[in-house]
Amino acid sequence: MPVTTTSAAPATVAALAAVFCRILELDDVPADGNFFLLGGDSLIATRVLSAVARDHGVELTFEDFLTDPTPAGLAARIAAHTAARTAAAAR
Repeated sequence: MPVTTTSAAPATVAALAAVFCRILELDDVPADGNFFLLGGDSLIATRVLSAVARDHGVELTFEDFLTDPTPAGLAARIAAHTAARTAAAAR
C-alpha cells in the first residue's frame, strides 16, 4: 500500500521507537533510526511486526517494513492503513 500524505501521530512514532529500543536493546532510537542500521535483521523484524499488530491493530507486511524501516516510516504506514480502513468502513 503506498503511503499517502497521511501524517503519523507523534505518539505512534514514540511508541514504535520504544519497540525498537526494547527489541534491539538500545537506550534511544530517533524517529528516523533505520532498524537495520541499528543492528536489526529480518528475523528480529518479525517481532516488530507482531508488536505493531498487537499494539496498533494493523497487520503490516514485511514489504511495508522494508520500504521505510524507521519508527516514523512505520508510523506513517500505520496511519495510512488506519485511514484506508476507516474510509472503507464509511462506505
